[in-house]
Amino acid sequence: MIAPEKFFSGIGKRLKASEVRELLKWVKRGGIISFGGGMPDPKTFPVEEMKEIFSDIFSDRKLGEEALQYGTTEGYNPLRETILKMLRKSGFKILEDIENIVITTGSQQALDLIAKVFIDPGDVVIVEAPTYLAALNAFSYFQPNFEVVPLDKDGMRVDLLEEKLESLRKEGKRVKFIYTVPTAQNPAGTTMPNDRRKKLVDLAYEYDTIIVEDNPYGYLIFDDRVKFDYLGAFDDEGRVIYMSSFSKILSPGFRLGFIAGHREFIRKLILAKQAADLCTPSLTQMAANEFLKRGYLERHVEKIKKVYKEKKEAMIKALETYMPEGSDWTNPVGGMFIWVTVEGVDTTDMARRALERGVAYVHGRAFYPENAKELGKNAMRLNFSYPTIEQIEEGIKRLSEVVKEFRGH
Repeated sequence: MIAPEKFFSGIGKRLKASEVRELLKWVKRGGIISFGGGMPDPKTFPVEEMKEIFSDIFSDRKLGEEALQYGTTEGYNPLRETILKMLRKSGFKILEDIENIVITTGSQQALDLIAKVFIDPGDVVIVEAPTYLAALNAFSYFQPNFEVVPLDKDGMRVDLLEEKLESLRKEGKRVKFIYTVPTAQNPAGTTMPNDRRKKLVDLAYEYDTIIVEDNPYGYLIFDDRVKFDYLGAFDDEGRVIYMSSFSKILSPGFRLGFIAGHREFIRKLILAKQAADLCTPSLTQMAANEFLKRGYLERHVEKIKKVYKEKKEAMIKALETYMPEGSDWTNPVGGMFIWVTVEGVDTTDMARRALERGVAYVHGRAFYPENAKELGKNAMRLNFSYPTIEQIEEGIKRLSEVVKEFRGH
């Protein structure tokens, strides 16, 4: 019999299942209220607008042929132009033209390409604690040394980041990049104010490093009083690599994301993408561009924000009603997630009990690198965008009962 293990590469041997992907297998069995995945509410998908747009594309023979043909690796130029205008409007300073932008097959490909282009084994990568688990997965295959910086209610503690950077410099270690989700952070739901954003960019200058700003939730801010600029608005040198996605504001099924940054960074990312998938589907790029050009995005985003705000408020109310003393949680101004901590409970051990009671979440350890996983032992991420309001109340009620039972175990 063949021994498959001996044929795998180092990366092949390190491949492991995503915590969320494995959780979804349970959810698909039915009967489970899921707070686990990061799925948008499908009832918000712009089905009618897409019927119109796809009909228009295929009513024009030339457009239809272009939509079904291979595209360029860097992406559909009209979409790149539209994104360029959006980012310039948001105050990005270094963007000259579409050569500063590459379209990716979802933001997960963006993370993978960034890892391939920038990380060598042993490089120091700084991440928030907690941070986006799929970023950890993408980066980990290239064997960086992760350093973590804690969050508070305003996101990454840049004072502690400065201490970390200074300590690493004294040790003779150079930081390859800082990865941050500063807006409606996944998993914690925190949003960084502008003074911290500016300080973060200033620290990148001072310590000669770069920043990867991951921003899938910037359009999903419920509170109009919350104002912020993207990190690129404070960056005159091209040290911010910005990435975002259409998954949360249009449809995850489109598998569309993009990266914007210094031309030389983008050039290398395009070369890496050539070997990954040749090109992102032309059809979805054309449809997304039409959606933006026709002015549908603003109206659509307002609809999503209204739905998600109601669901977030329902979850906060349920947490206040049912969760026992010793529990705490964030109250995000946008996005899709609430971060809950529970004293005296190991949420990894409790996860299977919760599934048996018909409720799913992602335990806190999943959002920390290997050298810091114990920091998440009492935490869990709850998603409020996918379940109904009725499911939210029932699910939190079940979860609170499991917490009480587990504490008594």
